[in-house]
Amino acid sequence: MVSAFFYGTLMHPEILKRVIGNDGSQLQMCPALLPDYTRHQLKNEDYPGILPYSQSRAMFDHDLNSEEKSVRGSLVTGLSDADVRLLDIFEGDQYTRELVSVYPLGPLANIRDMPPIEVKSLVPTTPPPIPMPSELANPVEVNTYVWCLPSSELRAQLWTFEEFVKFNAWKWVGPTNNKYFDEVDRRNAAEGIYIDARG
Repeated sequence: MVSAFFYGTLMHPEILKRVIGNDGSQLQMCPALLPDYTRHQLKNEDYPGILPYSQSRAMFDHDLNSEEKSVRGSLVTGLSDADVRLLDIFEGDQYTRELVSVYPLGPLANIRDMPPIEVKSLVPTTPPPIPMPSELANPVEVNTYVWCLPSSELRAQLWTFEEFVKFNAWKWVGPTNNKYFDEVDRRNAAEGIYIDARG
């Protein structure tokens, strides 16, 4: 089984289950922290990409603090090889799957036991401060998807999951009678080759 760190749309359990095509009953999830990376919104898209801070530093006119140059996301365990193949297709050629070390920020819980998603339960409006390094749990080596196209396609503005859930998650999980819902199917059909749906 494979473990992964998700920091964007796939932090939403319903989107994750839709992408892997099953109920995720074998998966466990907890909040986690990826230090020394930054998360940016793609220009003209709802979803983000991450870069090592060593690469993204030039996008800012000041040094970022520890919170700004760390990415809060979800550690997910129990992914099968088939799940990972579908995730690779979904992420497409805009990202490379890489091994990183993340720090769990809580206990793992089975996805099937999670209540219906509420943004406040996933990402508090004011999350607690990042623990001191000595207070962090032991790091876990996992897969994540790192932006691999030019950084000029990313906004310097840092992307927030809270805003995504409030304003854009519905496009990915339904209702099914909207023009955005077929995004996952479109990506699967493209087999990982990014095609700009805006024409």
